[in-house]
Amino acid sequence: QVQLVESGGGLVQAGGSLRLSCVASGSIFVPATTGWYRQVSGKPRELVAEISRGGSTNYADSVKGRFTITGDSAKQTVFLQMNSLKPEDTAVYYCKASIQIRDYWGQGTQVTVSS
Repeated sequence: QVQLVESGGGLVQAGGSLRLSCVASGSIFVPATTGWYRQVSGKPRELVAEISRGGSTNYADSVKGRFTITGDSAKQTVFLQMNSLKPEDTAVYYCKASIQIRDYWGQGTQVTVSS
């Protein structure tokens, strides 16, 4: 059973930084892509950043230049470094891994940015 566990969320002031971690377990396969998504109550979940098995990255326009996604395949961990945080970055952040045509989600971690 594939499991994803996120950590690193919390409360931070605007302009501050947080680093989210997503650790995968239960699979012998390296995910084709691993992504971070976020969701605000009442709104659709949106892609923040994703990284492919080969290391290619993709970012939402709203976070380009501020967020960086990196991966450590040996530890099956993906990180999201978030700098220059804004109040509009406040959301629950979810990790998603695409493995063998299936998508797996973590339970989410809350990020709150105060103004």
